Amino acid sequence: MSAARLAYQYVALRCVPRPDREEFLNVGVALYCQSVEFLDVAWHVDRARLSALDPRLDLDQVCSALEFARSVCAGDERAGEAGQRPLGQRFGFLRAPRSTVVQPGPVHGGLTTDPGRQLERLLTAYVG
Repeated sequence: MSAARLAYQYVALRCVPRPDREEFLNVGVALYCQSVEFLDVAWHVDRARLSALDPRLDLDQVCSALEFARSVCAGDERAGEAGQRPLGQRFGFLRAPRSTVVQPGPVHGGLTTDPGRQLERLLTAYVG
């Protein structure tokens, strides 16, 4: 018998150093699966690629924003009130633009038997 397929939603997290140029580079993915209470983010910052996009970009600020997203997912106290909300509301927080540098893309959905593995697959597909 095959494992149950679980519905999930995800957003790609984009680094947008210069919104006026409408350029971005995917740096992470946040995935939410309500049925198994899963919310997590995976990210990778390719410093060379981002520096090529904008040499003045504060790469530590980008990493800090992504670590904050991880704190929200984990319900860490460092995430403040956002981290104390139910998982669905935390995902809502992540999918709403909050930063001028790291912004979410559109929400997409799918089915998986393993949300954690799916998050890693999406990270590979979107970020590399």
